[in-house]
Parts: sequence; C-alpha cells; structure tokens
Amino acid sequence: MTSTVTTTARSATMNDVPGVARVLSRALHEDPLFQWLFPDNEQRMAKTRRFLALTAGFGYVPVGDTRVVEVAEDDTAPVIRGAALWAPYTTNPEGRLVSLRMWPHWGQLLGRSRVSGFIRIFAEWKMAAPQEPHLYLAALGVDPAMAGTGLAGSLLTDGLDRADSEGQPVFTQTLNEKNVGFYERFGFQVTGEAAAPEVGTSWFLRRDPS
Repeated sequence: MTSTVTTTARSATMNDVPGVARVLSRALHEDPLFQWLFPDNEQRMAKTRRFLALTAGFGYVPVGDTRVVEVAEDDTAPVIRGAALWAPYTTNPEGRLVSLRMWPHWGQLLGRSRVSGFIRIFAEWKMAAPQEPHLYLAALGVDPAMAGTGLAGSLLTDGLDRADSEGQPVFTQTLNEKNVGFYERFGFQVTGEAAAPEVGTSWFLRRDPS
C-alpha cells in the first residue's frame, strides 16, 4: 500500500475535529500527561480522544489555528495523519469564555481526583509563557504509522514560517524529554523546567523569529 501526502498543511474546520482528535490521541497515547490523567491503558485512547475533541472543538479549531496534513493510501480518500494546535497572539483558544464551556466536560472526564492537579499544571504552563505577543503551540502529533516521514517537521515548519513572517516568538511545552531534541533542531531553546510530583517534569521551549 502506497501512502501519498495529498496536501500541504491546511487550516482545520469543525468537520475535521474528529480526525484531529483521532490522530492526536494516537500520537499522544504514551505522553506522560495522558498516562497520568487516564492511567487505565484500555480506556486511555478513548478518553484522550474525547479530551482532545473538546480542546479542538471548543477552542483550537474555532478560536485558534489548527493545522492538519492529510495522507491518501492508494485510491482511498485522504485521512488526517497529522495535526497541530496553534494559538495566534491575537486570539485565546483557552480563554475564559472557552473555559466556561469546556471545564464542565473536562471535570466529568477527568474525575475529581485529577482536576485539581491538572489545573495546577495548566497554570504553571501559562505562567511560563512569554509576556509579549507570541505564537503558542499547544499540541503537535502525527499518526505513529507515519513516523519518519517528515510530517511532524512539516507541520512545525508551517507554523514557524508564519511566526517568522510576523516577527513573533513561538512558545511550547512538553512533558516528554525525547521531544526536547526534536524542537531544538528547529531552533527552540529550553527556557525553564517545572516538576510536578503527579506527572513529571515540564520543559518550556521558546524560539525567537529568524
């Protein structure tokens, strides 16, 4: 079976939310955050997909700038195989109005034992972000079946090119130390760390415009 990238990165629509949630849940299944939020391995994929559908559907698709890459296999219709959740400096996909709609669903999904810890980690991420206008990368992932094809780099470069054209720095964070080297190859530098007993260490990364 031959896989062909059918499009460059494009902006996602609300119709793409299921595909975005599906590919990111596959990509982030072993991420420390989701391992902690959903420790039951059999339920984690479905719950992570629900979590990401809420994040994309309420926030990052309608308010932010979610980008996707599609791949077609033989004569089948293109399928989303990579997605990146971006927040331009002009909008806030995690703002108060979005949060008011989203948090009741997250509370139900996470359970009371995880909500307070998640809020604390989320607040640390926000405090570590640059104070000046910047482009924020909330999540990036590609289908594990497409590992090594360059999709992740293509998605990241798409956002970095836009940031450079606008003269904006880019900020992101990761709980997976293996991702630090990936981001560093694209010009990011680690600006700080924060350890949370529940989930591990968050690395904060910044890239200034070139």
